[in-house]
Amino acid sequence: MFEAFSRNYYLGRLYVTPTDGDRALMHSDQHEQINEAVYATGDGVEPLDTPLVMKLETQHFPVHGDAAVPADTLALPESVLENTEIRNPPSLREVLLARRECATQLLSLFPGLDQAGLNQHRDGAGSGLEDDFPGAGT
Repeated sequence: MFEAFSRNYYLGRLYVTPTDGDRALMHSDQHEQINEAVYATGDGVEPLDTPLVMKLETQHFPVHGDAAVPADTLALPESVLENTEIRNPPSLREVLLARRECATQLLSLFPGLDQAGLNQHRDGAGSGLEDDFPGAGT
């Protein structure tokens, strides 16, 4: 679904569609699978519901899981979609998924989100923008 793109991101293609809610969503099973592959370290019990951080065009946003969203689909609130070039959703688009360290930094921009699941895995030893799962989600 996602493949290594840069030191900060994985690249994937998802159908982008609107949602009536106020959060970005994707199918809960895929959300959990990506969360485990990209954000988990394998050290003990880790939460798999930590928001994923994705980027579409110029916007970053946290993505949550929801079983009602079709597979391979990113459901975005109207407020996010109106700031894109998407005019006739659903539309197949390239989407960037932030790697663990980058996601931790970006989640700090979204007040109220529990980012403990990512923060506990930061080693601060200069691993910076790389993680242990370079091909995760592929």
